[in-house]
Amino acid sequence: MKFSESRILPLTLKISFHEIHPMTVLDEIERNSESLTPSERKLVTALLSDYPYAGLVTIQELAARAEVSAPSITRFVAKIGLSGYQEMQRSLLAELKAGNKSPVDVHEAGRRIESGYLAEFISRASAQMHSASDAVTEAQFLRICALLADPKRSVYALGGRSSDSIAQHLSFHLRQARQGVSHVPRDPQTWPEYLLRLQPGDVFFLVDFRRYETALTRVAEQAAARKAQVVLTTDTWLSPATRHASEVLAVPIETGTVWDSYSAALTIMEALVTRVAEDSWDTTRARIEAWDAARLLDGSVET
Repeated sequence: MKFSESRILPLTLKISFHEIHPMTVLDEIERNSESLTPSERKLVTALLSDYPYAGLVTIQELAARAEVSAPSITRFVAKIGLSGYQEMQRSLLAELKAGNKSPVDVHEAGRRIESGYLAEFISRASAQMHSASDAVTEAQFLRICALLADPKRSVYALGGRSSDSIAQHLSFHLRQARQGVSHVPRDPQTWPEYLLRLQPGDVFFLVDFRRYETALTRVAEQAAARKAQVVLTTDTWLSPATRHASEVLAVPIETGTVWDSYSAALTIMEALVTRVAEDSWDTTRARIEAWDAARLLDGSVET
């Protein structure tokens, strides 16, 4: 995961969302980003290169990896509001556990909706989307749009057990705006075919939410090894595939109810494909017209 403004920017955090989702170490880093010293930014780069695992080694190992002193790490940890390095590690371990919660675990710890269920659920989903608009910067959004729009790059999309519907949604609409877009089937036995097609610079768009799939991390690693641009959409606890991604969209999914909600992630996908389509509207319109003509060859009209 590259260290960029997409991950280190001050955020305006919504209280209603964080009543459901406590602040993570990453949130605290972002909240204090404007006051980071050059040495602390080197430390953050090391942490984000393999978050959260990079912070689970000894303080001496992290200091050597980041090329900073152990006292610098101690001061940094205090700056982000933690009592010490051990507390930061406990917080990172708690994030790892949260990333593996089942719907049963989520329901047990959730904040129940007592009345006016629909209105309250929509309110929580709305707070989730507002938080996503803070977590994904406009600069990162435009970078990813540029990758998806580049006709020289093929695009391959793949998701997890339930999140693959988001990858399908993105690939379906993007195919109507440009050529060279494929949805990779969920069957891992088919993945080598798509991996062997990858050329340096192609886009491998991956969606992986908790509970993360080991197979998706492995396919991300192979795609990155073939010099593809791995764009990962994940949650705020970060899929292990993060370490192989050049762009990471870490969106909120928790609403305090039994099922995680992908409303924010789907909204971001729709924003990406809509921006790509509208920026090349003449090409998109011609392709949609040709697409529809081919789809309706039998003369029927779908409703």
